[in-house]
Amino acid sequence: MEQRESFRHELKYGIGYHQYLELRSRLRRVMRTDPHGDPEGRYLIRSIYFDNFADRALREKVCGVPRREKFRIRYYNDDFSFILLEKKVKDDSLCRKYDAEITEGECRRLLEGGTGWMRGHPAALVQELYAKMGYQALRPRVLVSYVREAYLYGPGNVRITFDSQIRTSLYCRRFPEGEMPDISATDRPRDMILEVKYDAFLPEIIGRLVQTGALRQQAFSKYQAGRRFG
Repeated sequence: MEQRESFRHELKYGIGYHQYLELRSRLRRVMRTDPHGDPEGRYLIRSIYFDNFADRALREKVCGVPRREKFRIRYYNDDFSFILLEKKVKDDSLCRKYDAEITEGECRRLLEGGTGWMRGHPAALVQELYAKMGYQALRPRVLVSYVREAYLYGPGNVRITFDSQIRTSLYCRRFPEGEMPDISATDRPRDMILEVKYDAFLPEIIGRLVQTGALRQQAFSKYQAGRRFG
């Protein structure tokens, strides 16, 4: 299992389109766009979240359980040559991610209910999910899609993202190829989520760039938004 990061701070804000334009203009003077995105730093993310039949992950989020975890499969720009199984651990405003790359074939078998291959997999995270699909009854529950625009700043390992066009598709047991039937997961489709992530400290220059009187920190979960219809 690869631990990509130690615990990092993660702050979230709901913003409107006009706030986005103002903040983006500020950030581009100091930060660089994510090289994995298009020239604007944007890319499509699709995540398949796991939960059990009692909706444990969803209920823990709604109830504000301070320390919790969730599993998801994530891929980018509908490119199945690079697929990640991820576990995100939250501890209040701190988070840590673990990941393991899986193949398209492994992903297909998993989503179709075939889990035998996971038992002896070289990645510890795959084995952990296999065990928890057994004793916690975890299953794929929903597919959430959104467009991310990301900006990077070296000191503090800062990553600021704008997530928009958040859409949900109640998950059926098939590999998600072709046109995905989905619906907006937010009340106002043009609304966005601003995320600010950093290690031990947030550089003062970045803190000043994202400070506006209208910003209000909030707890927003894309998984929770994706489950709003069931």
